[in-house]
Formats: sequence, C-alpha cells, structure tokens
Amino acid sequence: MRRLHKNLFLIFFTLVWANALAQGPELQLAQQYSANGELTKAYELYQKLFKQDNDAYYPFFINNLITLKKLDEAESITKKMLRRHPGEVDYVLKLGSVYTHQGKGEDAAKLYDELIKNLAPDVAVIANLGMQFYQNGNIEYAIKTFKQGRKAVNDETAFAHELITLYGQKRDKGALTDEYLNFLPRNPGYVKQAQHTLAGLYEGNDDYDALKSALFKKIQKDPQQTIYVDLIIWQFLQQKDYDQALTQAIALNRRTNGDGSRVFELCRSLNNNSAYNAAIRGYEYLLSKGRNDPFYISAKIELINTKNLKVTTGKYAEADLYSLEKDYNELLSEFGKTRSTAFAMQKLATLQGFKLNKLNSAQKLLEEAIAIPGISAQILAACKLDLGDMCLLNNRPWDATLLYSQVEKGFTNTEMEEEAKLRNAKLAYFTGDFAWAKGQLGVLKAATSKLIANDALNLQLLITDNTTADTTGEALKMYARADLQIFAEQPQKAIKILDSIDKMFPGNTLADDILMARARLHIGSKDYNNAVMALKKIAEFHSNDLWADDAVFMLGDIYDNYLPDKAQAQAYYQKIITDYPGSLWINEARKRFRILRGDTPGA
Repeated sequence: MRRLHKNLFLIFFTLVWANALAQGPELQLAQQYSANGELTKAYELYQKLFKQDNDAYYPFFINNLITLKKLDEAESITKKMLRRHPGEVDYVLKLGSVYTHQGKGEDAAKLYDELIKNLAPDVAVIANLGMQFYQNGNIEYAIKTFKQGRKAVNDETAFAHELITLYGQKRDKGALTDEYLNFLPRNPGYVKQAQHTLAGLYEGNDDYDALKSALFKKIQKDPQQTIYVDLIIWQFLQQKDYDQALTQAIALNRRTNGDGSRVFELCRSLNNNSAYNAAIRGYEYLLSKGRNDPFYISAKIELINTKNLKVTTGKYAEADLYSLEKDYNELLSEFGKTRSTAFAMQKLATLQGFKLNKLNSAQKLLEEAIAIPGISAQILAACKLDLGDMCLLNNRPWDATLLYSQVEKGFTNTEMEEEAKLRNAKLAYFTGDFAWAKGQLGVLKAATSKLIANDALNLQLLITDNTTADTTGEALKMYARADLQIFAEQPQKAIKILDSIDKMFPGNTLADDILMARARLHIGSKDYNNAVMALKKIAEFHSNDLWADDAVFMLGDIYDNYLPDKAQAQAYYQKIITDYPGSLWINEARKRFRILRGDTPGA
C-alpha cells in the first residue's frame, strides 16, 4: 500500500516536471482552449506542436484526440510512436486505451497480456506497470500484473500491499481474505487493519463462516501460527459466539504456555459485550493458574467486578448475590481493608445495601472505608455519597444530606459536586420538600454532565407538572415514596404504592409517570413484554408528555437487545430522529439506526 502511494507520487512528479519543461505560449493557449471546452481550437494547436516535437507533445495531443473521438488518428500516431520506441510501456498502454475506446477490447487485451507475460523480474518495473493500469481504471489488469509479478520475482508475498488495496476497492471478499491470510503471518502488526477492513466488507454470517473455514485449514497446515488463532477468536466475537472465542483463547494460551494476556484482554472485551458468564469463566481459568501467575490479582479483582456487573445489569439468581458477597469478603480477607481495596469495600457495601437489604452492614463497611488513611479523594467521595444513600434508606435523611453536602463542598466545580447536589435534590423530593428540590434542580439543568442535567430537568418537570393543579402535591408525595422504593430496589413495595395512587387521588396528573415507573420495574425484573406494554401506552397516549422520548428510545432498545425484532427497533430509533430531535437520546438513536440499516463504518 505504501509502495502504491510512493509510485503514484513518482509518476505525478514526473508528469509535472515534463509538463513544466514543455510549457510555452502556444501550449498554454491550447490548454486554455481545452479548459474552456473549445476542443477543436485546441486540436489545431496540439497538432502543430506535435509535428514540431512528437515526444514532448504526444501526451497532450493523444488526450485531445481521444476526447474528440478522433480515434483512428489517435491509433495512427500511437503506432508511430511505438515504431520509434519499440516496446515502450507507456505507448503500449495508450494504444490499448485507444483500442478500448474503439470497441476493440480483444486487441487491447492482447497488448496487455503480452506486457504481463514478458514482465522482467524487476520489482520497480512491475510496480510501475501495475500502477499505470490502476491509474487508467483497469483494476483487473493491475491485479494480473501484481500476481504475475510474484511469479517473475519468485516471491509469493510480494506486492501484498498493492493487492490488498485493489481487492478492497473491488470488494472481492474471498480474494481479500486469502491475501490477508497470506500476508499477516509475516506482518502481524497489520492484524487490526485487517480486522477493520474485513468487518467493513463482510455482510453477514456466511462471510464469517467462510473466514472460519479458511482459518481452520491454515491452522491445520501451520498449528504454531498464532495469528490465525487470533483471527479465529476475532471471528467468533464478530458472530457473538463468546464461549467459542474464549475456548480458543484458553487453548492457545495452554498450547503456547502463554502468560495469559490474551485471555485477560479477551475477558475485557467479553464484559464490554455483556458476555458475563464467558468472562467469568476466563477469569476463573487465570485464577486456576495459581497466585504466582502475573494476572492472578488483576483476574481476581476483575472476576468480582464482572460478577457485580452480571448482578446489576444482567440476569442473575439470588444465589449469585450471596456468591458475589462471599467473593468480596474473601478478597478483603486475603488482601485486607486498605486504600488499595477500598473500591471493593464500596462495591460490597452497595451490594449489601441495595441487593441484600443489609443496610447496617453496608453502612459500617462504608464508614470503615472512609476512615482508611490515604484513600483516594474520588473513592472517598464515592463512599460518602453511597453512605448518604444508606442513611436515606435507613430513614436518616439528615445524616444523608450532611454527607451529600460534604462532597458538594469538597469538590467544587466538578461533576462530583453536581452528583452530590442531585442526590440532595432527590432527597428533598423523596421527603416531599418540592420547593427546595425545584430550586436545586433549576441550577443543575446547566450541569456539565448531560446525564445529570437531563435527570435534573426531568425531575423538575415532574414536580412542576404535578404541583400546578394540586398545589399541596399530595399525589406527588405518594408517587415520590414509590420512587424511593424503586431506588431502594424494593419493587413489591413500590408497586403497592403505585397501585394506591389512583384510588386515593382520582384524577391526578401522574398517569405517564406511573406507567414509566412500572416499565422500569418490569425491565429491572427482566419482564420485557410487560415493560413494552407500559412504554407503548406512553408513546401512544402521552406523546407530548415528559417521558415520551424516553419511552420511544427504551422500546427501540428492548426490541434491539432483549426481544429481538430489528425492524421494530429501527422504527422506534427512527421515531426519535424524526419526532424528538431535541431528545438526549438523538445521537445514540441515530447511531443505532444506521447500524440496523446496514450502513458501512464511516458512511
């Protein structure tokens, strides 16, 4: 590829140099005529100049003749030049171009085939001929030149950059795949480029299956070549066959007695793709190698983090919660409660407080973390915010607001300050102090974090919408108590309160808010069908209300990732783009819509 660009530059420089030498008043006038479309006037001058100096003015004259379709004359003067310069490649190629314009494709092919057949074993000459075919738009003969050139120089890896470029432009998936598999063993540094190029060219599982078949054949012939296994792992990732990707990585690590780095990095990718079970298996494999393994500590920490992710974002059983709690406690027993493990103390406290309803244990653990000397400022602030949450859930709002305020004052002009202010505002909302909450939320609408700003705006609108007609806000107070139970991850208590709002306050203005609360509870319990029913009611009957764009995006996300129906997902993402252009979700919706539509990367 670099050689291709180098040759382009050399040819361009040569042409510019020759052109500069030939410049004169008559040539400049002829070129001006050409630029103005006065081709006949240009022809007369070019013909005159050509008679004066064939070699110097041939390039200008021949292009003029072809443009004017004076093809017989073009053929005649080109043959004349060939008689003067037998076998000169430039003239042979130009004669072939004239034949092509005349519709004599077979004659042109004979000329080109003869050139390729008689290639000298000279890399520069071969590269120049291939480049000239490429410049003339003749990709097929450029490919033929480089393939024959390999035979001429007796090197099956020669001109790989050029062929990769040409196969890519031609979108020849099979040839490009074969070329990369031939090229990469000696050039492993290009594997990322190969993956990016192939991903942009492949159109579905059939293409990846063909790659897999080709790779397995290569591995059988050369089992020690690790680059093929790396590509197999990548191929399985592209097809979302995460277990097979991990199996291949572990097998390669065992076969090569590797240090585990491939497996460790793959587990990170698995986590990014929410393939938590596979990632857990990978980390457990690394731990099985013993405490002396270089990735032992990192794998132990990441294993627990992965289990945490599974619990907080994926499907899990109650036993998973206790297993995760046990893992955290074992980690703290093994490494102690120090500033290096404070993050684990925070994660364990969050698990105990929100998932296991062990508020007192969570509070004690966070207090211990806060008391550790030398703990990082970020971890300290995060622990204080979480301790504030535990106090709130333990019905100690004054202690909660004190902790939130400490973080707010200690991290001025940062996102952490904004997060602390938001939690203080939510505390006021949960406890029914709507006026104070609105004041805080009004400031946070200008937060640097878009998520915090959006949360603040939504909560402010919720309060405003539901205290206008009902100035006492009694229905909203009841809804806020349900919201607090949702925050505490007590779904049954939340549903019981939500069910009572309409009975106690008929005609309230919280219909869409209650639907959204129900939808989120259903999503939290992985009940996507009932979530869809609630969200569709918001989208249909409350299309101009607070949660409309959120509901539409959430519908797209559910159909995209949980109830696979790509057509429905695409329709809802499109609805965000067309109906809610000011939504916080607009950029993400646009990105996902393009992926579902099949746009190529960078399009």
